[in-house]
Amino acid sequence: MTAEITVRAGGPADADAVAALHADSRRTAYRGLVPDEALGDGLPAQRREIWSLRLTVDYGGPGNTPDLLLAEDPGGDLLGFAYLVPEPDGRVLLDNLHVRPGRTGGGIGSLLLRAALERAAPAELRLEVLRANHRAVAFYEREGGVRTAELTGIFPGGHELDEYEYSWPPHRS
Repeated sequence: MTAEITVRAGGPADADAVAALHADSRRTAYRGLVPDEALGDGLPAQRREIWSLRLTVDYGGPGNTPDLLLAEDPGGDLLGFAYLVPEPDGRVLLDNLHVRPGRTGGGIGSLLLRAALERAAPAELRLEVLRANHRAVAFYEREGGVRTAELTGIFPGGHELDEYEYSWPPHRS
């Protein structure tokens, strides 16, 4: 049940918790979909470095600054997160949406996606998802995403993997 889950803006103090959840989620959701080297022992440290940088760099102003949204239980434990990146064409990229392994399927992802749509308004929200990630593809389609492109993603080691782009038209609150 998501009634007791809150969504709040995240910041630099949340980098370690987000990095740990991100590493766990990638290992769970992407096992067998991406090369093993992308999920190896260095993943937690890599995620810590990335999130520390993402949450402290100066992007030059609010219109260029990404937003981190955190879903937490009443005790303040991180259950999931979404990361939104403004793009030069006026759209917003949902660069990450991850839910803690073991907590998927309970509405946390939907809650975060709705919050992301509201935060992105009035811009169009878009994301890229691995074509082979059937669970995520089904989720985004259930949530009203429209497949707008077929892409190729580049992963560690130069591995190319097929992706889809999904988009949501501008959301009106």
